Amino acid sequence: MDVVSEQVVGERLEALAANEPRIVVSGNFATPWNLVNLAAERIPVFRFFVLNPQVGWPKREGIITETPFVGVGVRRDDDLRYLPMRLSLVPRLFATSRPPDAVMIQTSTPRNGKVSLGIETNLLPSAIEEVRRRGGLVIAQLNRHMPYTFGDSEIAVDDVDLAIEFDSVLPSPSERPLDEAAHIIGENVASLSSDGATLQLGIGQLPDAALDQMHHRRNLGVWSEMVSDGIMRLDRAGALDVDRVMTSTFLFGTPEFYEWANENPRLMMRRTEVANSPARIAEQPSMLSINTALQVDLYAQANASYVRGRIYSGFGGQPDFVSGALHSRDGHAVLALRSWHEKSDSSNIVPILTDPVCSSQHSVIVTEQGIAPIFGFSQQSQATSLIDHAAHPRAREGLSKAAQEMYLLGSD
Repeated sequence: MDVVSEQVVGERLEALAANEPRIVVSGNFATPWNLVNLAAERIPVFRFFVLNPQVGWPKREGIITETPFVGVGVRRDDDLRYLPMRLSLVPRLFATSRPPDAVMIQTSTPRNGKVSLGIETNLLPSAIEEVRRRGGLVIAQLNRHMPYTFGDSEIAVDDVDLAIEFDSVLPSPSERPLDEAAHIIGENVASLSSDGATLQLGIGQLPDAALDQMHHRRNLGVWSEMVSDGIMRLDRAGALDVDRVMTSTFLFGTPEFYEWANENPRLMMRRTEVANSPARIAEQPSMLSINTALQVDLYAQANASYVRGRIYSGFGGQPDFVSGALHSRDGHAVLALRSWHEKSDSSNIVPILTDPVCSSQHSVIVTEQGIAPIFGFSQQSQATSLIDHAAHPRAREGLSKAAQEMYLLGSD
C-alpha cells in the first residue's frame, strides 16, 4: 500500500477513464467522500456500485449509480439503476455481469499489516477479491476515527494499491424521541423474545424500541445485518451471552457506540454472503428477525421498498432474514409497523399491495394495535387476524369489506 496525494490518485483514476469503469464504493455510513468526489471530477463517464448512497452523492451526466439498496442520495435520480436482489446474492454480480475495475474503501489506519473496513463490510470483501483477480485498483481513505473491527473486515495492506489520509468523524443517527406508538410496538415485539434467542434488527426506530424492552432477557445472541446502540445497551445490561460472538456486516451508531465496537473481540464483521445467508441464519437458535415495512396487505405481503410506485430503498436483508428465521428452530420472522400513516392519513394495512412485494408470509405482524399471528393460518384466518389485531380501528370496516370481496373472510 502506497500512501499518496489526492493528485496521484486522480491521475490513476484518469487512466481508467477510457474503459468507462465500474467503481465499487463503501456505502451506508462509511463513504470515502474524498475518493468519491475525485472520481466524479476526473472520470467523464463511469458507474458507481454502492449500497445506500447518502446525501451529497454526486449526480451529473456521465455518472450512473448502480445499487441493490437505494439511499436518500439517489432517490429520484434519472441515472439510477436499481438492482432488485436479495443482498446475500449481490456479491455474485462482481464475478459475472457487473465486474469492478476499482474499489474505493474507507478504513482504519494500519495495524499489524492490516487495515479494517470498520463499520462497513457488506459487499466489499467480494469486490476487493474480484478486482484483485482482474488486476484492477483498490484505493483506501485512511481515517483514524474508523473503529478497528475484526473478521472479514480486516484487509491486508498488500491488497490495497493506493491510500490517502483524511480524518473525519463518522456519521451518527439523529436523535428522535419515541412516540407512544413506537413504545407500544417495542413492547409488543419484545414480548415475543425469550432467553437464549438470537436477534436480528433492521434499520429504524421500531427495532430499537424493541431492543430497549429486552434488557431483562439473558443469554441472547446477535446475528444481524446491522448492529447499533441498542445492542450495546443490551450488552451493558447483561442480556447478551458473553460466550457467543456477535455477528454483523455493517454498523451505525453514536460515537460511544463506535468506541464500544473498536477492537471488540466479541463483535465479528462478516461479508454479506455469510451474514445474510438464509442457511447460516437458520442455524441460529430461536432466531428472532425484526424488520419493518411501509405497508402490509391482507395476503401478508410486505412492501418495504416503494413509495407511490417509485423505488425508495430496496429488499435489503429482509427476505434473507425472513426466510432464515422461519427455518430456525423456534424462530420467528416479525414485521413491525405503525398501523396508520399520519401524513397521508391512510392505513398501512391495505387490502392488496399495488407496489412490488419485498417479503411475505412472516410469523407475526406487529403494530401499536396489537400482535397479529399469521404463521400456519389459512388465507381467511390471516386476513381476519390482521384486521382484528394489527389494523387501525378507522381502517377495519373498509378492510373487512375488501376482504369479503376478495373471498378472504371466514375461519379455519
